[in-house]
Formats: sequence, structure tokens, C-alpha cells
Amino acid sequence: MSILRLFLIPVIMAVLPACGTKQVQDKFSQETQIYVIGAIHGEHRTSKQYSLKILEKAIRRANPDLILAEIPPDRFPAAWQEFQQNGYVSENRVRAFPEYTDVVFPLSKELEIELVPVAAWNQEIADNRSKVLKKIANDPTRKDQWAAYQAAQNAYAKMVAGRGDDPLFIHSKEYDRNVEKAQQPYVHFFEKDIGAGGWQSINDAHLALINQALDRVSGQKQVIVIIFGSWHKCKIINGLSKRNDVILRDSKTLFR
Repeated sequence: MSILRLFLIPVIMAVLPACGTKQVQDKFSQETQIYVIGAIHGEHRTSKQYSLKILEKAIRRANPDLILAEIPPDRFPAAWQEFQQNGYVSENRVRAFPEYTDVVFPLSKELEIELVPVAAWNQEIADNRSKVLKKIANDPTRKDQWAAYQAAQNAYAKMVAGRGDDPLFIHSKEYDRNVEKAQQPYVHFFEKDIGAGGWQSINDAHLALINQALDRVSGQKQVIVIIFGSWHKCKIINGLSKRNDVILRDSKTLFR
């Protein structure tokens, strides 16, 4: 059984650069090696291209020492305890992500993988974001802003149609460019209104927790898998490319 340690880490804001990756292919690197895997949450249950079984195989191929998960630290203890005792998870936030309840939790026990929660989301941030977006959507003075946001989302849907659950596409630069383009109006018009739940702000907060978890194991030459919703993937890669103690591996190799 794995030994799991919970790290309640204060959120420190970080600054993310524009999209880019630092991919190094040296198999014998002495640095910490990181795979950033983009998840599709509930769609894993229905997708044939990116099923939970395919995700499980990818994690097994990575054979990580440590998994950093999109789970809020305050939600993790109850979810893990319930899984240990009953074999399932009913905690609301974690239950929504089958990549953890059905794949990562069981694998962490079987393969003795340390699991660390690094999501900056909390209920207050989520509720405030929903409230602010609803207000903006119904504000006639911001009709053009909302229309621009909707248009960008629709354009994204057309660009990725038929490929949105293809793990090889999800783990590509083209996918990341589409996500960045889709979120531009959201960031430009709504970031200040939403505050901590804004796209840039929440990704900065996620990255701060990720960096602190990585600082703890710096120099230990571990293999680490970071699993977040696929839209967050580019922001995480961008931020980690600034570190000089890690190697970012191409996650596509896990799905071929």
C-alpha cells in the first residue's frame, strides 16, 4: 500500500509565459522527468479513443513515483479515506473526476505511487465565478463582450470537432493553440470581474501549488505525472518550462 502524504500548501501566485514547451528526449537524464497529462473528466467514461482504460495504460507506461492531481487539498483527505475504507468515493468534487476515482486511486495503491493534491479550486471561488458569469451574460451593456466569448467557444468546438477526445490531439501544440485562442475573450473581458477564479488567476494558483510540490522532490530524479483537465495543460507546461531542475517529456509517447 502506498504511503500518502497530504501537503496543505499556501497558494502563491506565479507568472506564466506564452505557450511553449521545453521537450528533451534524453532517456538517461538525471533530472526529474515530468509528463503532463490532459484529462477529459467525465468523458473518459464514454470515449472509445480516450477511455479510462487507455488513461490507465498511459500512466502505467510512465511508471511514476509521484502523481500531482487536480484535487483541492481540503477535499483530498475525506475522498482518500473513503476510498481506502469502501473502495469508492462520494466526495462531490473528487467524484466528478473518474480519472482519479477509477484510475489514479487504485493505481496509487497497486504501484505504491505517492499522490499529492495540487488544485487551487475551492467552493467559494467556483460559486463566485458562476455568479459573476451569470451576471455578465444578462448585462445588456456587455452584450458584445459576451457574444465575442461565445463566438470564440463555438469556433473552438468547430476546430476540434471529432478530435476533442483523441489523446494524441489533446497532447499536441495545435490543441493548446486552439485552447489559448478560445480563452482570449474570456481573459480579456472577464478576468478582472471574476478575480481568483479567472482563467489566468486560477492557472497561476494551480501552478504555485505544483511548483511547491516539485520543490520538495527537486534533485531526487523522480518520474512525475501531473494530471489536470486538458485545457489547463498548456498553462502548466508553460510555467514548468521555466524550471531548470525538470525535464518535460512528450506525453503523446504514452498514448501511441
